[in-house]
Amino acid sequence: MSPLETLRRMHRIAGWPLLLATFLARLPVSMTLIGLLTLVTVTTGSVAAAGLVSGAFALGEAVGGPVIARFADRHGQRFPVLVTAIVDAALIVALVAAIAADVPLPAIVALAAVGGLCMPQVGPMARTRWVVLIRKGPDRGLERERSVSAVMSVEGVLDEAAFVLGPALVGVLTLTLSPTASVLGAAVLIGVFGTVFALHPTAPPGSAPVRGAEGRITRPALLLLAVPMFCQGLFFGGMSTGVTAFADNAGHGDLSGLMYAVMGSSSALAGLMMASLPVGFTLTARVRVAAGGLALLTLPLYLEHGPATLAVAILVLGVAIGPHLVSLFGLIERAAPPSRLSQSMAIILSSLILGQALGSMVSGSLADSFGHQGAFALATAGGLASFAVTTLVLRARWYERSGASDGPAAPGSGPPVTKDTGLNSGV
Repeated sequence: MSPLETLRRMHRIAGWPLLLATFLARLPVSMTLIGLLTLVTVTTGSVAAAGLVSGAFALGEAVGGPVIARFADRHGQRFPVLVTAIVDAALIVALVAAIAADVPLPAIVALAAVGGLCMPQVGPMARTRWVVLIRKGPDRGLERERSVSAVMSVEGVLDEAAFVLGPALVGVLTLTLSPTASVLGAAVLIGVFGTVFALHPTAPPGSAPVRGAEGRITRPALLLLAVPMFCQGLFFGGMSTGVTAFADNAGHGDLSGLMYAVMGSSSALAGLMMASLPVGFTLTARVRVAAGGLALLTLPLYLEHGPATLAVAILVLGVAIGPHLVSLFGLIERAAPPSRLSQSMAIILSSLILGQALGSMVSGSLADSFGHQGAFALATAGGLASFAVTTLVLRARWYERSGASDGPAAPGSGPPVTKDTGLNSGV
């Protein structure tokens, strides 16, 4: 299924307003993290302090995201998304005010953690919404599986596009207004478009809890995916801090968001192309190739660079990121219990956020001690670790549909099953 055909189908199912709202409501995630890095770096002159604040916000997201998603699975998405979007917008404004007032760093870090705790994870809930809509539609069997797979690719592209435009907006707002404006812009977007997403008529109702192994979320096949996703978070933390440190040392600190967005542009394009790959190129094979690319393509970062040549190296590196994320989310959809799909995706996404939080904290100190290449080393380590786990541990049979391979399921297939491995049963 081509990307254009997939978008047309999504438009027929729910309309462009939902696509637009889910996209714009995701921008605050990347905007807030990059914006806080820039704002605190400019305000305090310390990349390490900026990494602590940004990392605390990300850590709050990692804890709060699954809780909000679990509530949404049980009681519907409308109420929890609406409340958290409004509350989080107010908390981000309060955080900016605290930074401007030169409040002590521990208090700012604590407030950032609370702000992250209330950030609604629109991405996982949007994926769940589309899966529910497709399963209720006329498609059956192989056609349904192709539709779900294609939608996962488009959702991955929306994440990547938000990943591109979020830092770009931070850069534009910082250059034209101030670093404060970039973080306040994130508060406006989450407050407005988080509300639109919550109130859209496609918001699914809650589902009754499923008892037994079919409803358990502690499935090893699912939880194992947290490891490469955590590694992707380390990669993001190292890259964002490394780019920020490079731009600051070069005397162009206000350009860090725009430079970081360069990587996201190629990542989004590569993710979009995933919907057109042949079925024989399985999800597990895709994630292994992409993980290897994450590590290999960081090596040019250690050469001597000016802003232009570093931007080129980052642009090339981006082609591995989108496929890595899209493939991992496809595997999550295979392994998760249908009644807890939002929570499953939020838990695995939280491992990415947790990795990014740890990566921001550690790479900030590495950048202060060893320069931007010290932060980039953490990105390389994240790619290598993901490649090792997906190659040595992950197995395609754990994510098979009944009677099918790692590709789309055969007609009439049911939820994910595991053949004699125990990795899809609850523990």
